[in-house]
Amino acid sequence: MKLVKPASNLSALCICLGLVGVCLNPAVADDPPPARQALKVCADPQYLPFSNQEGKGYENRLAQIIATELQLPIEYTWFPQRLGFIRNTLRQELPDGTGFLCDLVMGLPQGYELTATTDPYMQSTYALVIRSDGSLSKLQQATDLLTSDPANAEQIKIGITETSPGAAWLAKYQLHQYMSPYAAQTGDPADFPGKPILTDLLAGQLDAAIVWGPTAAYFTRHQQAGRSLKMLPLKSEAGVKFNYAISAGVRFGEKAWKEQINTILHNKQAEIQKILREEYQIPLVDDAGEVLAATSQ
Repeated sequence: MKLVKPASNLSALCICLGLVGVCLNPAVADDPPPARQALKVCADPQYLPFSNQEGKGYENRLAQIIATELQLPIEYTWFPQRLGFIRNTLRQELPDGTGFLCDLVMGLPQGYELTATTDPYMQSTYALVIRSDGSLSKLQQATDLLTSDPANAEQIKIGITETSPGAAWLAKYQLHQYMSPYAAQTGDPADFPGKPILTDLLAGQLDAAIVWGPTAAYFTRHQQAGRSLKMLPLKSEAGVKFNYAISAGVRFGEKAWKEQINTILHNKQAEIQKILREEYQIPLVDDAGEVLAATSQ
């Protein structure tokens, strides 16, 4: 997939993807040529499939690619992906005035208001995740939901986060009765994105859920008492956008640093795509929102 520069206005998307922040006018930073001793990355310590302290998230893997290309060790500043994340990490100066806590954030939507963003290194889409023994188990693609006549339709429950593309899509087709709303994030920073939804899916309390693609792929790696999950990617349509471009973030004004990261992301694109698609089974899409490879489980 080519790196692209799509225009977007994503102030609301931050919550949908689990990135909570206040949209402010960012302060512009100076861009002196830094003598870096390490690649200092800002990340959440318990945020699978994105990142964790054990380095098992795909953003950990991509950060390691960048560090290897820079011939630098990685140093992490850990902070929950909650309100104040950028302020307390990327934009937090060291007490001695020698720099900042960290210099790079992986996994931000293109055009994120609080940072400058690189060219996207991936585009993914929301997906419908269905339970193997639920009322929607026979669906072959997400749009089949719109034409199917499932048994016990009045009892079907689809988990969505409020104000998300999934909620907008169900509302567009007058399927409000299917909605089972969840908060975008729980009160516990140790919970990974969508944990309550995944818990209820595996417990049989939901038939399906609509979640962000990487989270959907992570869901399908779980099963319970023989119950498994399958994801069906969704394609953007009139009035509902499902696919988004994802970039890395740096401080405003650090143009040379951003271009250095851009060069690495471009040069290592094939390796990045392989990790995302083959190891993490993330539904990657092109600019038109078409799935690039079969990623359903």
